[in-house]
Amino acid sequence: MSTTRPEKIRINDLHAFYGESHILHGIDMSIGQGELVTLLGRNGAGRSTTLKAIMSMVGRRTGSIVINGTETINMPAHKIAHLGIGFCPEERGIFSSLNVEENLMLPPAVRSDGVSVEEIYEMFPNLYERRFSQGTRLSGGEQQMLALARILRTGANILLLDEITEGLAPVIVQKLAEVLMALKERGLTILLVEQNFRFAAPIADRHYVMEHGHIVEQVHAHELKAKTELLNTYLGV
Repeated sequence: MSTTRPEKIRINDLHAFYGESHILHGIDMSIGQGELVTLLGRNGAGRSTTLKAIMSMVGRRTGSIVINGTETINMPAHKIAHLGIGFCPEERGIFSSLNVEENLMLPPAVRSDGVSVEEIYEMFPNLYERRFSQGTRLSGGEQQMLALARILRTGANILLLDEITEGLAPVIVQKLAEVLMALKERGLTILLVEQNFRFAAPIADRHYVMEHGHIVEQVHAHELKAKTELLNTYLGV
């Protein structure tokens, strides 16, 4: 990672537990401003748990998680959000009884520089076309766009995105890739849990590979070709 980038997330010796289950075993990672970093690994490797642990949405966590310069290990989830961090869970979490525009008006601002509704519609023309459609009437891809748009409205400048391309048509996946690149250009920091390596590879700066609650490898974008076989071994591609 370039030393010129301010550090947005630094994690040291992170352990996470659900009840008696010990899921994360001493995770270390750092992400700089404007970086897009992926967490790769097979199902059950601990990738989604890492995002939830950052947001304090696990049973118990120990270690250190510094976000925007603030230690958060003993902080409740709603306070962590106010440090400018937005979490897009796999289940998307939009209000299905409300229409697109109502969904976009709801999110509380955690920081002052949230993306305006007009900018959202420029970014996601589909949402503009469907702005008066109820959440239940949207396709999976449109629901995913709306979930991401709602986070951008809050002013979050660190995005934790969990499997945002799962089950979506290739044309929507391509659109999400373009949006993530544009957000990176704006200086947003993105941590992406992703099964779809074809989607992640061209847009990510670095990849952390997880196995059984450990980070077993870090691969920079320029090393991808050299480490393809190694990645295939870990990911079972």
